[in-house]
Amino acid sequence: MASRATKTNLAAVALVVAGLTIVVASRMRSPALEPAQQAATSTAPDDNGPVAAGEKAAGFTLQDLNGRTVSLDKLRGKVVFLNVWATWCGPCREEMPSMEKLYEDMQGNKDFVMLAVSQDTQNASYVAAFVRKHGFHFDVLLDPDNKVAEAYDVSGVPETFIIGRDGRIVAHHSGAFDWSQADIRDSIEELLNDTQKT
Repeated sequence: MASRATKTNLAAVALVVAGLTIVVASRMRSPALEPAQQAATSTAPDDNGPVAAGEKAAGFTLQDLNGRTVSLDKLRGKVVFLNVWATWCGPCREEMPSMEKLYEDMQGNKDFVMLAVSQDTQNASYVAAFVRKHGFHFDVLLDPDNKVAEAYDVSGVPETFIIGRDGRIVAHHSGAFDWSQADIRDSIEELLNDTQKT
């Protein structure tokens, strides 16, 4: 148990050093979004408060671009990189190549899963054409009803959650980020080295 806590803390420290907004086991919210993201931010009040790191990640079931059903509950025991985005979002387009790089770097580890949840309301072929055009290979899920955004209290896109093997949120970041940094990869590998899954 102490070993697991130590590994999680080390991963969180490395993510902080890398510049991620991390909130471990607290109710604090990320700092205000950069001006580029504010246009996509909802200003509606939320009585439930933000989803904090340390909390259990809300389950969901969505279809990917091939019509395959993907359930977060069935990914328990894996480290999940969950990104909420949209094709119309400039900051999303800015960060996605770095997500692809992280995906390529981690592709050899079957316990790492990258899920990019599209909020686009257009049909699947529209999103698929965007993904194909930019050469992204990570899993893209379709969520035109914004169920994931509501469950995770997403305030604007892009917004990313790192979910540990135990199904709890380890880190949360609002806004575009360079996910290709070595510190990020090392932190995720640290989480993957934690073999305790529950």
